[in-house]
Amino acid sequence: MELRGKRIVVLVDQLYQELEVWYPYYRFKEAGAEVLLAGPEAGATYPSKYGYPAKADLAFADLKPEDFDGVVIPGGYAPDHIRRQEAANRFVADMNAQGKLVAAICHAGWVLCSANGMLRGRRVTSFFAIKDDMVNAGAQWEDKEVVVDRNLVTSRKPEDLPAFCRAAIEVLKR
Repeated sequence: MELRGKRIVVLVDQLYQELEVWYPYYRFKEAGAEVLLAGPEAGATYPSKYGYPAKADLAFADLKPEDFDGVVIPGGYAPDHIRRQEAANRFVADMNAQGKLVAAICHAGWVLCSANGMLRGRRVTSFFAIKDDMVNAGAQWEDKEVVVDRNLVTSRKPEDLPAFCRAAIEVLKR
């Protein structure tokens, strides 16, 4: 089990994209990692775009980078809600500063844009509709299924999830 002993947190909030939460969640569990969900409030349930519930194990305010090896930020409309939470932005920025996995797919780039300047000079991709946001935050945007820039893994859409998870696992194994 290639990720045994690794701890990963997936950020959730209302209107998340289902595949972008549950595909990595179960893929990393399958590889032996402990995977938790975090939202604005511990114990609260957050509905996906289609109503599928995700119950947060932890609150954003309780997240400490020293407790995790990686963070996954899904897309959908959740990133627009997540980025409004300073604790989530700070956690993502701190994970990045420590060189730990930060994996963002689709609209999750919005959270990266709000994470204390972490995109300046970084290579990324995202859903095409937020390309301008990413570029305006200082990133070099590329139209590829996955872009890896040191500890940062980004992808465009649900169809990119296999490449996204493979790349994230490789970063976690380093």
